[in-house]
Amino acid sequence: MADESLDERVAALEERVTRLESAPPEADRDEVFWALEGLRRRLTGQGQVLFTGAVDLPNGEHYEWQQGAAAHGLLDADWSQHAAPYAALGHPVRLTLLRAVLRGTRSAAELQETAGLNTTGQLYHHLKQLTAAGWLQAEGRGHYQVPPGRVVPLLVLLSTVVPTGNRTTGE
Repeated sequence: MADESLDERVAALEERVTRLESAPPEADRDEVFWALEGLRRRLTGQGQVLFTGAVDLPNGEHYEWQQGAAAHGLLDADWSQHAAPYAALGHPVRLTLLRAVLRGTRSAAELQETAGLNTTGQLYHHLKQLTAAGWLQAEGRGHYQVPPGRVVPLLVLLSTVVPTGNRTTGE
């Protein structure tokens, strides 16, 4: 019986050492969560969320964006009032169109070919959904762009579901 107790104690100590060794030192934690640490220094009230990004697109355009919001405001909001922009992203063809536009394809004819659509009616149905939701805007006759204020937010949304290997988690 005394041996079992000693074995249990040793196992518990080994488990604790393993947890301690796998936890990053505070300096490493600050390096991993550098953006979060900056946000913590500015926190007010019951918390905030922040997203930010700097993006160089394949077509040479550069965008920088930062947006934050108080957590209580987000939790108190009527989320159903904001379903349309998410719904517009809920179709594979629309995501293909957005990706193509961000990569430099801007004309309707090129977008139709890229998305593999058979008719212009199909294309304009999807373009209408994206423009109505604010994910695309017409920049001239038959040419489209993602509005500058939507580039980083769109990539942030995608980063929540597209595996990239650059994720870190907190407590």
